[in-house]
Amino acid sequence: MNNLKANIKLEKSWLEKLKNEFDEPYMKALKNFLQTEKSQGKTILPPASLWFNALNTTSFDDVKVVILGQDPYPSLGHAHGLCFSTMPEVKPLPKSLLNINKELLDDCGIDNSHTGYLQPWAEQGVLLLNAVLTVEQGRANAHQGQGWENFTDKIIHTLNDEKEGLVFILWGAYAQKKGVFINQKKHLVIKSPHPSPLSAYRGFFGSKPFSRTNDYLLEKGKEVINWQV
Repeated sequence: MNNLKANIKLEKSWLEKLKNEFDEPYMKALKNFLQTEKSQGKTILPPASLWFNALNTTSFDDVKVVILGQDPYPSLGHAHGLCFSTMPEVKPLPKSLLNINKELLDDCGIDNSHTGYLQPWAEQGVLLLNAVLTVEQGRANAHQGQGWENFTDKIIHTLNDEKEGLVFILWGAYAQKKGVFINQKKHLVIKSPHPSPLSAYRGFFGSKPFSRTNDYLLEKGKEVINWQV
């Protein structure tokens, strides 16, 4: 990690949009923070090869839907660089993901209760983007405020400005604040409470984000998302 820019492997359409970010002071400070954490023997999740998995799986050109999360799961073996998604072998599923699957079943009749692995969504154009791309094992939110938010803000601004007809799914106050500037004349913004057990019954259940997304994509002449995984 001596040279973050030289070591990252970023899909070419995103690299073209974001390459200048790696020279910004905040990114240099973030690199120093991560180096210090690693030198102190702390385990950083997900593995470095998966920090940019969301961007590497869903190219800028292919993005149709954006789901915003907060930060990776802090349990070893869970996070793989896509918000809300877990590795295939993870059981039991995180509670928010259980509620996402419950709403999907109610909304579209699709049962994904067997897995938390959402990579197939990303491969169809669903950018599963966390605001913060790393976390310390065992310490949720440990890397907040270290610079990742600037980077992911740039991603959202770029999508908002340069594309049209996207669906932004903003679950909870954190995501809604991060996406407050999204142009709702150009894009569909779906807002609801977070799928966390603390808030899902306040309006997440019954919000039908999956069918609403596909209805909008159809209206725009785009291929719909197959939410079955």
